[in-house]
Amino acid sequence: MNLAGRPLLDVRDLSVSFNPSAVEAPAVAGVSFTVDRGRTLALVGESGSGKSVTALSLVRLLPPGIAPLGKAVFEGEDLLTVSEERLRAIRGAKITMVFQEPMTSLNPLHTIEKQISEILELHGARGAEKIRARIIELLEEVGIPDPAERLGAYPHQLSGGQRQRVMIAMALANRPDLFIADEPTTALDVTVQAQILDLLKRLQERYGMAMLFITHDLNIVRKIADDVAVMQKGRIVEAGPVASIFAAPSHPYTKALLAAEPKGMPPAMNAEAKPIISCENIRVWFPIKRGFFRRTVGFVKAVDDVSVTVREGETVGVVGESGSGKTTLGLALLRLIRSEGEIVFLGQRTDELRFKELRPLRRDMQIVFQDPYGSLSPRLSVADIVAEGLGVQQKALSASQKREIVARALYDTGLDPAAMDRYPHEFSGGQRQRVAIARAMVLEPKFIVLDEPTSALDMSVQAQIVDLLRDLQKRRGLAFLFISHDLRVVRALASEIIVMRHGKVVEKGPAAELLNHPKSDYTRALFAAAFDIKVEAGAA
Repeated sequence: MNLAGRPLLDVRDLSVSFNPSAVEAPAVAGVSFTVDRGRTLALVGESGSGKSVTALSLVRLLPPGIAPLGKAVFEGEDLLTVSEERLRAIRGAKITMVFQEPMTSLNPLHTIEKQISEILELHGARGAEKIRARIIELLEEVGIPDPAERLGAYPHQLSGGQRQRVMIAMALANRPDLFIADEPTTALDVTVQAQILDLLKRLQERYGMAMLFITHDLNIVRKIADDVAVMQKGRIVEAGPVASIFAAPSHPYTKALLAAEPKGMPPAMNAEAKPIISCENIRVWFPIKRGFFRRTVGFVKAVDDVSVTVREGETVGVVGESGSGKTTLGLALLRLIRSEGEIVFLGQRTDELRFKELRPLRRDMQIVFQDPYGSLSPRLSVADIVAEGLGVQQKALSASQKREIVARALYDTGLDPAAMDRYPHEFSGGQRQRVAIARAMVLEPKFIVLDEPTSALDMSVQAQIVDLLRDLQKRRGLAFLFISHDLRVVRALASEIIVMRHGKVVEKGPAAELLNHPKSDYTRALFAAAFDIKVEAGAA
């Protein structure tokens, strides 16, 4: 069969319904698109739009009993009707897929060498030495340092970026024609994200493969895709070349997505504002123990000699790559982990207080975590989750009084109080994060640590959460320590920025000054990766 001039993948009227007998709309409804050899098509849209279901349908990885309808013709064969045996030969060889979270995709019990060798052996590779040489070649190709030395490593011994590189190496092992990437950079720092995107572009050119890239981040689409298809509620509402769609979007949903980036500027720093919390020369060192007697042979200096002050109504942004000490600093300020150095909260030294002595102060210091899926108990209703702190700090309240306070907290965070008896799984990611914020706000604290509260959310939901936080801060005079690797969100919220690397402060100062005139090479690289611009160099 002559396939010259035809697209590598031609999808026509693809539909997927998880409950065909129900009245609700299907997850994917009549989707059509093509992917040409050597080109990248990005599928974009918010969570629940059908992007991942579309990709999983192509290689028939949907739950048992769910059969996609339509056609997906790949090199002349319909993937939706070929035999299971033929599909297994295509998967991992001609079509490969990389998922969002490499830690859940890689087997924690097997070494990197074993996991990549399985892919090679499954598709015909033989000879231990030959396979080992190919694995080293692949790891070198995706930028793993000292690849021969890392063959025996387990996934937990690698960084997030390295794990994703291993996943890419596995996907490239058999030189595929089509590479499907499902949100492969969402959980990564901006600098690592930029490295992975550059890597994928280089490998695409080297192998001549096509890519189907699934993302909710339009900034990534600009960097990596040739064509884009915008999905909403299971349908493609607009498609075309990236330059055309971004320059002149025609559908209201596409326009809304492009305008969804967090906007606005934080209030200027007020030196006269009352300090809510401050620390001087904070250190958090974790001992490294080895040998039979578990002797301390060194320390991981997670936070090393850091000083910071957060004032009333002010947001201090803490930025840096994973492992820089951002979260450890926030936990130390809240006295949730042991640290050395002076911490003053509301005029009182807290680093000298015992656990019981800290309890009365806990209501004034709260934290919102990164993952709204993991930070809320699936066994408790929203009312119980939000009221949990009231049960500890205000035991005299009656059940009806607690419900009234919970209802007010939910209303303040943009949620319907009538939904308080529902459970977390009944809410979207953005709504769950609002529940987490309501839980932090219910005790009317003075200081909140926000630990990557928007990184797992779509850009439109990010913008809503930023507006919510800014509004709550203005009304209540809250002090925020905002921890993030997303510089766009930090720019919209923080009046002061601290840049951390390897536990130390690289640079800090007013946000506007730091963003426009960063002094250190590391800060410039961080900002350039985040904003895809050339940042003006400061003094050496």
